[in-house]
Amino acid sequence: MTDPATAVIRRLPPPALRRESARRPRDPVSPEPPISNARIAVVTLLVAETMFFAGLIGAYLVFRVGSTMWPPPDLPRLPLGVTWLNTLVLMASGVTMVRARRAASRDDQAALRRGLAITGALGLVFLAVQGSEWARLIHHGLTLSSGMYGATFYALIGTHAAHVVGAVVWLSIVWAWAGRGRFVGGRFAAVDACTIYWIFVCALWVVLFGLVYQ
Repeated sequence: MTDPATAVIRRLPPPALRRESARRPRDPVSPEPPISNARIAVVTLLVAETMFFAGLIGAYLVFRVGSTMWPPPDLPRLPLGVTWLNTLVLMASGVTMVRARRAASRDDQAALRRGLAITGALGLVFLAVQGSEWARLIHHGLTLSSGMYGATFYALIGTHAAHVVGAVVWLSIVWAWAGRGRFVGGRFAAVDACTIYWIFVCALWVVLFGLVYQ
C-alpha cells in the first residue's frame, strides 16, 4: 500500500518545471501603445491640413509678389488694431486648452470642464469679432469679387475661420463627454487629440496674421 504523502510527492512536477511555471505571468496585460490611435489620427489630419494651407499661402504669395500695389489703393484697409486684440483672444484660448489637458492628465474633472468651457467661449469671441470685421469690410467694398486681393484674403482667412468653427464643435463634444465623466482614470485621448488640433489652429492663425495683415 502506497503512503499518501509519497503519492502527493510523485504527482508534483519536477523542480525545473515548477520554476518555469513560477516565472510565467499569470495574467498577461497588453502593453499600452506609446502613442494613442487618436493622436496618430489627428497628426495625420494636420499633415494634410498643413499641405492644404501651404498651397493657399503659396498662391497668395504669387499674387502678392506679382502685383505692383498690394493692397490696392481703392480698397479698405484691414482692421489691424482690432485683429491684434482678437489674436490675443485666440492665443489665450490656446493657453486655457493646454491647462484643460493638464487637468485631464491629473484627473481633475472640475478644472477640465472649466478649462474646456473657457476655451470654447474664447473661440466663439474670436469668431464673432472676425465676423463683425468681415461685415464692415464687405460694406466698404472688400468682397470676393474685388480682384485677387479680396479673393485671396477671404480664401485664407475664411478657411481658417471654418477650421476654428470645426474646433469649437469638436471642443463642445469633448466638453459634453467630460460632463458625463468619460475622462477618468487616465483615459483622456479625446482631450489630447482636441488639444493638438486647437493648438494647430492657433499657430496657423499666427502665420496668417503675420502674412496677410502686416
